[in-house]
Amino acid sequence: MGKKLAENTKAVEARARKAAVKEVQQTAKAKAKEDAQWADDDKNLAKKAARKEEEERKRLEALRRKQENKEAYEEDMKKAASGKSVAKTTVKPNNKVTMAMLLAKRDADKKAKEEEAKRLAEAATKIEVPTAEIEENLNRVDLDAHTARTVDDAIKVLDKSQDSVDRHPEKRLKALYTAFETTRIAQLKAENPNLRLSQLKQMAFKEWQKSPENPLNAKA
Repeated sequence: MGKKLAENTKAVEARARKAAVKEVQQTAKAKAKEDAQWADDDKNLAKKAARKEEEERKRLEALRRKQENKEAYEEDMKKAASGKSVAKTTVKPNNKVTMAMLLAKRDADKKAKEEEAKRLAEAATKIEVPTAEIEENLNRVDLDAHTARTVDDAIKVLDKSQDSVDRHPEKRLKALYTAFETTRIAQLKAENPNLRLSQLKQMAFKEWQKSPENPLNAKA
């Protein structure tokens, strides 16, 4: 009997210890679960608080920018108002001075061109060429058989019909053309300042071919 009673006592104690351990484990598990729930709630609250704080920061930043823009606009309006009064006293006089300078430059350029044309014309009139002898010799030239298209062609025609009276009519013809060309180029340049010298020479030569000053146009 005593031995059996001792065994039952040990079994009871073992079951009691096992039950106590199990209870402790269950209590710890329940506490851990509860702590986890509280932790989740704390995280959600922290997120909500952070989100609310960020929204408030953005709202304040927008208000600050709006106020700065308003102040900048008011400052610009003040500057614009003061700038108009300054423009009335400074801009218009400056424009008048600029226009006067442009007009003065234009007049100076025009005067310089006129003086240059006058100088060339005066230089051309100083060339003395005895035209009587040239015309006398040119009257003997058969222009129907030989058409002179250039100054050099005209000189060749003169060479073929040259007599002993004047052995160098080509020099005098060139002198006549040079005087004509100098005078006309000066006049044409004043009338057509944008043309090149080669173009002016072409125009002068075309006029020379029909000019009464050209001895080759004199009738025999």
